[in-house]
Amino acid sequence: MNHSSSVPAQRARPHDLLFIGVAQPFITGSPLPEWADRHWLNWAPAVVRRAAPTNPGHIPVGLRGRTRSQRFAAWVHESEVTALITPESLAHARSWQQYRYWMGFTAIRALHTLAPRLEGRAWGITGSVGFSLASGIRVLTQASDLDLLIRQPEPMSRDEARAILRRTEDLPCRCDIQIETPTGAFSLLEWARDTPRILVKNEHGPRLTTSPWARSCEGETP
Repeated sequence: MNHSSSVPAQRARPHDLLFIGVAQPFITGSPLPEWADRHWLNWAPAVVRRAAPTNPGHIPVGLRGRTRSQRFAAWVHESEVTALITPESLAHARSWQQYRYWMGFTAIRALHTLAPRLEGRAWGITGSVGFSLASGIRVLTQASDLDLLIRQPEPMSRDEARAILRRTEDLPCRCDIQIETPTGAFSLLEWARDTPRILVKNEHGPRLTTSPWARSCEGETP
């Protein structure tokens, strides 16, 4: 796993998990919610979110609690980050094998089944499963989806997307896979369909495009 005493803002990518260690450094526009107390933030990582850069060295993050409703957007300076864990490092280390007592959860069983089928791809674990594996704090439940990302710098055909989806059909829970490109992220399921325009999300917000790997507005339609 990746560890650093100072994490440059340009290195922290969406879905990376940042350990801060103390509660004070978060920059917010309003007070932290009650659930985001010192005890929780001393152990729970912040998740890098998509947002346009503002001040140099500031990383946009999302704080999460134990429930889906407990979410809070903030910023943190890169100098306050004590460790960084990427979704890919969780997959590469087969981190779920360290928590065999979690195998009763459908998302963990699905991950155990799917991992060998993604061999050879740059993929990672996100969402509640990734947060739980990175921190040891179990926020996943029996209703949790399995959220993954696949790094795909080069275009992927729709047939290839459909082939990946077929590998998820027998899983015991819903599997949501995001395709991460240099210009943004979009749903594998949406790309596998014959939808002409794809919703791509980046730090400037969502956009509809016919060319999700395009580096500009090329392929966008009104």
